[in-house]
Amino acid sequence: MLVLFALLLSVVFLLPKQSRGLLQNIGNPLAQVIALPLGAFAALDRSLMEAWAGYLALRQVHEENRRLRREILSLRGQNNELREAAVTSQRLAALLEFKERVEPQIQAAQVIGRDATNWYRSIVLNKGEQDGIGAEMGVITPAGVVGRVVKTTPSSSVVLLITDPNNAVAGLIQRTRDEGIIEGTAQGRARLKYIPLLSAVRVGDTVVTSGLTGSFPRGLAIGGITRIEKEEGDLFQTAEIVPEVDFMKLEEVLVITSALPLQETDSGKGSMSAAPAKKRVP
Repeated sequence: MLVLFALLLSVVFLLPKQSRGLLQNIGNPLAQVIALPLGAFAALDRSLMEAWAGYLALRQVHEENRRLRREILSLRGQNNELREAAVTSQRLAALLEFKERVEPQIQAAQVIGRDATNWYRSIVLNKGEQDGIGAEMGVITPAGVVGRVVKTTPSSSVVLLITDPNNAVAGLIQRTRDEGIIEGTAQGRARLKYIPLLSAVRVGDTVVTSGLTGSFPRGLAIGGITRIEKEEGDLFQTAEIVPEVDFMKLEEVLVITSALPLQETDSGKGSMSAAPAKKRVP
């Protein structure tokens, strides 16, 4: 191209004017023909340069996206940890507030195991004899009654839930003041037995502890009545109860480590304070 350009210049300056005009007439179309591939090559070069610049920009954006994804995952993990810590703090605060309200001495414990068989409904706590926990002590949460300690070791204890058929707790219908015995059922619920036939119990009534045993103070929630059974010829009614405590979500509990105080009777012997007279509400 340089040689051709030099020849054209020499011809323009050395040949006569007529020859230069003829060459110009011939050179203009030739220049246009040559300009087409040169323009195409220039456009292709610009396209390649722009594509390369776009590729480099996309690589930077891709790396930035990967970094941002890693940061998002890290922040999500931190958020989950903080949320779990907040939920745990709320549960522990509720336990502490409840502990300050109740009269008996109680010991906080954490659930570390559950019964893996179908023979018993029980949980395992991380506190035992060295923490002052013994058999027959009641176990509760701010929501209500959990069960009773049935076995202890120096560092752990086994709690039989109130939904176990082998457990029994003295209960009281809060509205009618009728008393009975609460036992677990095979379906994972509980039932109140020995309700008087004349009792005005109905579905929706709340059942609480009666305080007639030393394991639990009076008035702790147990559950709500969902069904009442009364067969002809029976001497008592039976009510099915749904416990207030969600036993599948238990993480911390409170163990009542001191028995309820005894009161002196007229005969001078210590005994549990008598329950108030029954009051039936129509």
